[in-house]
Amino acid sequence: MRANWVTFMALSLLCFCGSAVAQVSTTKSSGQTLYLPIYSHIWHGDFDRTGEPAKTLVSISVSIRNTDPANAIRVSSAQYYDTNGRKLKEYVPSPRAIAPMATYELFIQRSDDSGGSGANFLISWSSEAPVNPPIVEGVHANLPAGRSIVFTTSARPLAP
Repeated sequence: MRANWVTFMALSLLCFCGSAVAQVSTTKSSGQTLYLPIYSHIWHGDFDRTGEPAKTLVSISVSIRNTDPANAIRVSSAQYYDTNGRKLKEYVPSPRAIAPMATYELFIQRSDDSGGSGANFLISWSSEAPVNPPIVEGVHANLPAGRSIVFTTSARPLAP
């Protein structure tokens, strides 16, 4: 039991430290397109008789956090793509304002594994004045009793 707890704490620390470091930015912006990696399921374990490893489904909460204390931002698009690059859904059908220091959330159910292990979002945002860029993360979770997993992914800006 103690070994499981130590392993869990070590993995948690790596996940959360990695997210914090990847998001450090001091350059203000008037807009960006962000790439957010998403995993609708996780492959793990050994290969079975069919030649595939075990698959665990996870739900995903996408958090778009306006970090600017004085200005709103506008999210114009959140396009969800599957592992093969096929667009599955637009999660923001019309532009959505996010107030200063507010958060807008998107959710993908655990039962929806259409994205696959290589799914992603392209999220476009803008503002009228240069602002602190938003922090955008995906929180992946599967929390059954006894064997839970939770991890985060962080968005990265794409070149204009």
